[in-house]
Amino acid sequence: MRFAAIGLDHRHIYSMVEGLLEAGAVCAGFDPRTSDERVVAGFRERFPQLQAMDADRLIDDPSIDLVACAAIPSERAAIAIRAMQAGKDVMVDKPGVTTFQQLADVEATVARTGRIFSICFSERFLVPSTIIAGKLIADGAIGRVVQTLGVGPHRLNRAIRPSWFFETSAFGGILTDIASHQIDQFLHFTGSRDADIVASGTGHFGGAALPDFEDFGEILLRSPQAGGYIRVDWFTADGLPTWGDGRLTILGTEGTIELRKYVDIAGRPGTDHLFLVDGKGTRHIDASGEPLTYFRNLVADIGDRTESAMFQQHAFTVCRLALEAQAKAVRLPARTSERTAS
Repeated sequence: MRFAAIGLDHRHIYSMVEGLLEAGAVCAGFDPRTSDERVVAGFRERFPQLQAMDADRLIDDPSIDLVACAAIPSERAAIAIRAMQAGKDVMVDKPGVTTFQQLADVEATVARTGRIFSICFSERFLVPSTIIAGKLIADGAIGRVVQTLGVGPHRLNRAIRPSWFFETSAFGGILTDIASHQIDQFLHFTGSRDADIVASGTGHFGGAALPDFEDFGEILLRSPQAGGYIRVDWFTADGLPTWGDGRLTILGTEGTIELRKYVDIAGRPGTDHLFLVDGKGTRHIDASGEPLTYFRNLVADIGDRTESAMFQQHAFTVCRLALEAQAKAVRLPARTSERTAS
């Protein structure tokens, strides 16, 4: 399977390309055009063997099967549609789309072309502990799942962010963007095909220099199978040794699973800590060695026209729910005076 990288605007492109290469795919080239030269510099450093090439040439190359894209979020749908119209499957970074119209256009293109539109939800697909959690749930370790609690804190790193990072029209809003990860996990771990956004909110609680930038968001959602709460933010302090203390707690009728994906603060070293509580006691599982499956499955799907990496409808449902949460979000008050006035 041959692929091209188009849209080198976000560093997530590194793991997307690395995952495809490790799965046995061959990179035919990358388009070096970017909104952030630091991303391209990092790409060249990591993949010195890959060849820079114009996007038009890559899309027109009939030997290329897949386009991997981490462009400015608002530009991903257009790149994906063009690639699919040229007979290629697509893997985009989250969020796959930033507007309802983009979602409708992508869905229509998939229906018309039969191509795959996959979204690399890195907080599940690149986290070995989520794979172990899925196996435990399938084995009945915690009974029936009734609720998930997903938190996605991030470090702002303002100094290295490009200008589009702070423009809502470019990234879609904090719920469209970051919270798509947690919506994906809610649907996956609860076995839900769809859900309702019960309530959502966004706010700015940071410095006055970026008054319109959403640095906090929350969602309450519910499906016939379970309920869920999501919190995302840009307040990870510099003292944490990684970009965010992402966690997922899965409540079952007979136990709980907690994933401390990236760090066990003041505890065990390393990543992918899984804590299981059941009728027999408590247990810590080091899940860091569990093999990842998303990229290998996606490569197989491209050849076999299957949906083992991700159901196509799942990708669309996550996008729609994230957009609905963003559209319905109330503005959370930032100051005591505002809270009193409301």
